[in-house]
Amino acid sequence: MEYVLTTDKLTKKYGHVAAARDIDIRIKRGEIYGLIGRNGAGKTTIMRVLSGLSTATSGSYTLFGKSGKDIRGEMHKVGVLIEAPGIYPNMTAYDNLKAKCIGLGFYTPKYVNELLELVGLADTGKKKTGSFSLGMRQRLGIALALAGEPELIILDEPINGLDPQGIVEVRNILAKLRDERKITIMISSHILEELSKLADSYGIINDGLLVDEFTKDDLHTKSSRRTCLITDSNEKALKVINNSGLINAELSPDGSKLFVNDELSPEKNIVKLLVSSDIFVKEVFSEEFSLEDYFLKVTGGGQKNA
Repeated sequence: MEYVLTTDKLTKKYGHVAAARDIDIRIKRGEIYGLIGRNGAGKTTIMRVLSGLSTATSGSYTLFGKSGKDIRGEMHKVGVLIEAPGIYPNMTAYDNLKAKCIGLGFYTPKYVNELLELVGLADTGKKKTGSFSLGMRQRLGIALALAGEPELIILDEPINGLDPQGIVEVRNILAKLRDERKITIMISSHILEELSKLADSYGIINDGLLVDEFTKDDLHTKSSRRTCLITDSNEKALKVINNSGLINAELSPDGSKLFVNDELSPEKNIVKLLVSSDIFVKEVFSEEFSLEDYFLKVTGGGQKNA
């Protein structure tokens, strides 16, 4: 299996504070790798180190099979969009891309126009980027990251703050880059539902640690359809079910639902058990265990959008 990027106990400290520590990541060629974590978890720190914008305190990483000082010779294969895209607001999208391409030695009018077409900005003409919507600026940022024909692009929150249409547009662009151009993509995002539609593999960062790394197939294996109950006393219902010896249950992070991790069957008589314990069952339904659910389970709950 060919890895475009790997890390070995990668650590970054600011003073005595470790923003990321002992990170071991594996990203395969041609996949979209989703990096998940709350604000301050260490996602941007990791991406800055891997992009060459910051230096690791300890540990190491490989890029296209090279390590140490040899990585410098591989950085031309990496495109980066960290935080807000660096654009000149008084210039057009074309001129912003032209300046980047000239610096990389890739400029031709055809090449710039192809990049603009790819990200859906071919018709912006003489409009200055300072008047672009957030979605347009993000798409231009992706085009800038693509200048120079990189094999790996690192994108920090590229859909953050976008409206639903903008999110779909960016998602489609990234899927096209993977499927048609075979570009490897590392992306962080707060919007886990959208990331679950796009990524092939995931890494969960919590308090600077990589707590889990798994593929989309692994997620399906770890999670299946489950039965949800809403009662007039979910905490009491949880105790009744778990003390029954029939099956285990757990509360959702916000306490609004009770999860039973397989389908209810008549012989288990969970609803009957609850009713006999003077617990009113308001609703029973089945749902898919999602990426967001798994993230909350692994990190111990808390805020939903990570």
